Formats: sequence, C-alpha cells, structure tokens
Amino acid sequence: MSNLNIQIEVTSNFLGNQSNPEESLFAFAYHISVHNNSDETVQLLNRKWIITDANGIVNEVKGKGVIGEQPHIPAGESYHYSSGAILKTPLGCMQGHYGMRTEDGDKFKVSIPVFTLSVPGLVN
Repeated sequence: MSNLNIQIEVTSNFLGNQSNPEESLFAFAYHISVHNNSDETVQLLNRKWIITDANGIVNEVKGKGVIGEQPHIPAGESYHYSSGAILKTPLGCMQGHYGMRTEDGDKFKVSIPVFTLSVPGLVN
C-alpha cells in the first residue's frame, strides 16, 4: 500500500435561526475538508460519528458515505462538504472516522479529530 496521507480539517458554527433553546434544541453546522496528500486516488466509503452533548449523552451515527455520496478523491486533491447536528445542550463535541478504500481495494480508516460544537460566547 502506498503512503496514505489523508488530512481532515473541520470547522463548525452555531445555527441560531434553526435552534430553539427553550426546547433544548441547538443546531450546528460542520464543514469538512478531506485532503488527499497521498500518491493515489482514494474513495470515502462510510462514516462513524460519536456525538456527545454537555450532559454526557452519546449518540453514535454510522452510514454509507457522506451527504449521500461516496466520493473518489484523486491524489493531491480535496473533497469538501457540510452537514449538521442537533444537540439538546448548547455545548458538545463530535469525533469519528471515515472508512476509505484505495484503487487497489485496500481498506483503511482515517480518524476525524474531536471538534467542539458551541453556542458563541459560551466558551472562551
């Protein structure tokens, strides 16, 4: 297998217009960039998310691909997408991994680092 250097970058933001704090519903968007710094095309097959709110409630989400796609990411290129999560608290975090495959059929996992979901001004 080649040197598979896949880098994940994440940003997130609070969606106040889609939230309802009185009903403990806090909506967040997250924006992912998957950078293929390897020397071959890879395909993102599936995802697993661990979403934890401030009460310690954990929600696990698994599925095929992302946003209905199983993208092929050529060597030296990036794939970008946005999605969302709804928490019952104004603070939480997400982490997980992507299941990926090389053109030769070798499967591997890429970790998605922990990132925070927070209402602005809640965390300094």
